[in-house]
Parts: sequence; C-alpha cells; structure tokens
Amino acid sequence: MAFINIELVTGEKFSYELTPATEYAFEEKFNEGFYKRFREKEKQSDAYWLAWESQRDAAAKGTGSAVKPFGGEYIATLKAVTIDFEATLPNG
Repeated sequence: MAFINIELVTGEKFSYELTPATEYAFEEKFNEGFYKRFREKEKQSDAYWLAWESQRDAAAKGTGSAVKPFGGEYIATLKAVTIDFEATLPNG
C-alpha cells in the first residue's frame, strides 16, 4: 500500500491510501504509468495533483471537506506533501 500525507498551511494533517482508483485517475490525467512517472520524472507537482485528487475524492465520499480546483490557489493551501511508496514498489 502507498499513502499520501498532506499538511496544510492551517496545520491540518491528512493521510490517504493511494487506491487503484486514485492510480487510475492519475494515469488517465497524465497518460503515463503511475510508478514509471514517479521513478523517472520525480515531479513534486505530480504529488500535489495526487493530494488534490485524494482530498477531492474524500469530499465526494462525504469523508472530507471540499477543496479548491487544482491550481495555484489549491497549491497555496499546502505546507507539505509526501508519498510513502514503501510497501508498493513493484519488484522491490
């Protein structure tokens, strides 16, 4: 399992599991394999998009609050975003 950890400038902290649905949404958005993109491109903006998608999904399910559309205003709400891939890297 992989998790995304989000800390907002307000001090609020959230942790979400990166589910197959989240990975699929990422691949559809970026037209590239989830793990391949993180191994080869290492763009923090990809992590920010995953944070947004995770928060947006939680809000849609009624387990989180609504978030701003993805972009500069949303990014300004973030203090830190980290992804823990430890248990999910294919083939070690």
